[in-house]
Amino acid sequence: MNTPPPPAPTGSAHWKRNLWVCMFGSFTTIVAMTLLLPFLPLYVEQLGVHDPAAIVQWSGAAYAASFLSAALVAPLWGRLADRYGRKLMLIRASLGMAVAMALIGLASNVWQLVLLRLLAGFLGGYASGSTVMVATQTPKAQSGWALGTLSSAVMAGSLVGPLVGGVLPQWIGIRWTFFAAGAVIFVAFIATCTLIREDVRPAPRPAAGAPSRWQAIPDRRPLLAMLFTGMLLMLANMSIEPIITVYVATLVPDPAQVTLHAGLVMSAAALGSIVSASRLGRLADRVGHWNVIIACLVVAALLLLPQAFVTATWQLVGLRFLMGLSLGGLLPCIAAVIRHNVPEGTAGQMLGYSTSAQYTGQVTGPMLGGLIGGHLGMRWVFLGTSVLLALGAAWNWRTQRRIR
Repeated sequence: MNTPPPPAPTGSAHWKRNLWVCMFGSFTTIVAMTLLLPFLPLYVEQLGVHDPAAIVQWSGAAYAASFLSAALVAPLWGRLADRYGRKLMLIRASLGMAVAMALIGLASNVWQLVLLRLLAGFLGGYASGSTVMVATQTPKAQSGWALGTLSSAVMAGSLVGPLVGGVLPQWIGIRWTFFAAGAVIFVAFIATCTLIREDVRPAPRPAAGAPSRWQAIPDRRPLLAMLFTGMLLMLANMSIEPIITVYVATLVPDPAQVTLHAGLVMSAAALGSIVSASRLGRLADRVGHWNVIIACLVVAALLLLPQAFVTATWQLVGLRFLMGLSLGGLLPCIAAVIRHNVPEGTAGQMLGYSTSAQYTGQVTGPMLGGLIGGHLGMRWVFLGTSVLLALGAAWNWRTQRRIR
């Protein structure tokens, strides 16, 4: 457990307690969003779909639905957070997610499942709301460490969710798994209501004739760079998802071991990010958030090159873990740069745009990876992603120099 830096005179007096509550709420909601991955095709089949191709298509639609709706409404929730308070948005997200998860467990056909997943993405957004809360309530000198610690909780949720989803349905059934997830999120709702304290007064409604929130930003170059970098980060993380099992199958002689090894490869990057996020955030507080972003992108680009030429699974697992270490600090540093370069009253909406950009990368990454892997070969997915990250590092470096 990392020891937080000494408190600074700015920021909320309750920022540490807010951080721990946001970590718990973000962890539980991300677990709930991802736990259905192992059994989603089985649930689709239970809801009346029996053709194997249709099961795959409906499973993909149901899983992507929540991320699509979340990407569309993230700026809206961020703007409302600026106007009415960040705590109120966390209360809305936790209660909405608790209700949506329980309703998913009551679905009677596959259309309802997809629509309820859309509803979950629309009502949710606790993790992105927590980023806004922590970024605006934490003293700026410690924002990198705090956002990195929060990012570790989010990554941990992504790692634990599929594990829980692989075990819990065998004990209590699929529907009761959703009910249990909703109950845990309801605990996060109670903790949010009773424990979080928001000291900063919400931004007033802009007067008639006042400049827009976008126009109120003195220099928009840092914001644009961070939106692009967030999308690039998620694209790089997700680009190998469509090919990873097939790629691992070329490295593992025993077909029965392919899924196990593929799971290890997928988990390695998340584990590396959990380990490094708070540490890189603290380093960024000392040496500059933008410097850490550029260095992380360069290291990740270099680590992708040998992944295209591995000859054993353990090599791929090790390289993905190192890549997770290098990418773990990017999300908190992106949020910190945005926070430091936009006015207080627009921080929530701009961080909402950042969330939407990241969801865009999550959707684009698998599509691009599958397209390149299917037409050019699987190695080109790693090589192409490496080039994209290198270009992202160059653009950030150039933008930083121009601003200076």
